[in-house]
Amino acid sequence: MAEAGRRQFVKFNFFKVASEWRRLSDDERLDSKREFAAVVEEAASSIFTRAFSLIGLRGDADFLLWQACDTLEDLQQSATNMWGTRLGSYMTQPYSYLAMTHKSQYVGNHKHAGQEGTATRLRPGDYKYFVVYPFLKTREWYMLPKEERQRMMNDHFKIGHDYPSVKINTTYSFGLDDQEFVVAFETDEPSDFLDLVMELRGVEGSLYTLRDTPIFTCIQRTIDETLDSLG
Repeated sequence: MAEAGRRQFVKFNFFKVASEWRRLSDDERLDSKREFAAVVEEAASSIFTRAFSLIGLRGDADFLLWQACDTLEDLQQSATNMWGTRLGSYMTQPYSYLAMTHKSQYVGNHKHAGQEGTATRLRPGDYKYFVVYPFLKTREWYMLPKEERQRMMNDHFKIGHDYPSVKINTTYSFGLDDQEFVVAFETDEPSDFLDLVMELRGVEGSLYTLRDTPIFTCIQRTIDETLDSLG
């Protein structure tokens, strides 16, 4: 068991399957899916792994594997095993985001049932829909006094309280990847998430957002269901 309080590496793997794979025989596609699923399930026995389908929801990615573990080596070995499968030879990875868990400097005594902020390890819920995007703040944001940033973040917290059906998972990428954060929202009500984001556009802190795209809307599936959605 990992030591208490140890932070995790978190990986968002977006995959695209080549059209040539869909032209294989039914038996070849079935065998390749079974092999790939077995590799994913083996990884899930030792590291956190969830599968999500993007088929019909986005054109440049077919599915997502969300993973978390204690070492980069474990993430790398999992990827090596997946790329070594027959299906792996037909896949590309158009988007790939690496992050870590980290205690929020803005949460403090703030309480929001079911939300993250004080945890050093991932605390995922179990919701049907998952929305993920990389996030960058402007450099001017970090030059502001801590009190000013805290005041603006409090506005975010207040609005978030009005949408208890949406759970946020914030992970940090400073120095590890191109973005500063990867934010992932879990919900059973996509309309609530849309309303939340619309409302957040009106807060002062949004002026300091440099980039928050691409945005991926995903449906949680078992790995078998995810692969079956490919065709």
